[in-house]
Amino acid sequence: MGSALDTSIGIVAYLALFAGFGIVFLFVNLLVGKFVRADNPSPEKGEIYECGEPTIGSSFVQFDLRFYVVALLFIIFDVEVAFFFPWATVYGKAMNLADPKFAAVATTADGKPALTTDARDLYRELGVVNPQLSSAVPPSLEGRIASDLNELSRSREIVRQGARQLAGFTLIDIAVFFGILMVGFAYVWRRGDLDWVRAVSEQRAAERGKRETSARRESASVLSA
Repeated sequence: MGSALDTSIGIVAYLALFAGFGIVFLFVNLLVGKFVRADNPSPEKGEIYECGEPTIGSSFVQFDLRFYVVALLFIIFDVEVAFFFPWATVYGKAMNLADPKFAAVATTADGKPALTTDARDLYRELGVVNPQLSSAVPPSLEGRIASDLNELSRSREIVRQGARQLAGFTLIDIAVFFGILMVGFAYVWRRGDLDWVRAVSEQRAAERGKRETSARRESASVLSA
């Protein structure tokens, strides 16, 4: 508990140091700019900047509704894609534990196998509050662990096989999530929401209906013949 608390306090301290340095850097530059930069206001400089062109008419104009549709679709799929980052974190840590080159289990002074410090940190980052090494083979890993292994080798294999199992579950989970996301993407594509001109989507739907009607007529004629 103490090491976990120390780690959390260290992370908060690093974040506070980073934020403090950024705030100080920002205000120092603003302060230096206030005394160094030229100050020559004019009516032209006070005008609204619009891509270098003089402003014409009122700025309170009605935008095309299609802008909002495209922006809404972007926000929906952008937020969904953000869920890939925590998945990638869990998958990467699981594959790190499953790597044979990674020292997850070591022998203590009394000759007993135990998790290394790096392995404990990985388990805590995966959400395990108090990671402990078990010498008993879990029921889900029976058949994957050879019975003739010594205690140290068996403990290492339990950690590796468990990590591979977790990585496999994460792959299935992200495949289902990505499949649902692609179904939604195909739905909005078929509806024509991605077409800037809706007439194009209506034309495509009409052509698709004509092809389906002709195909049904051809199949009916073949059956009647």
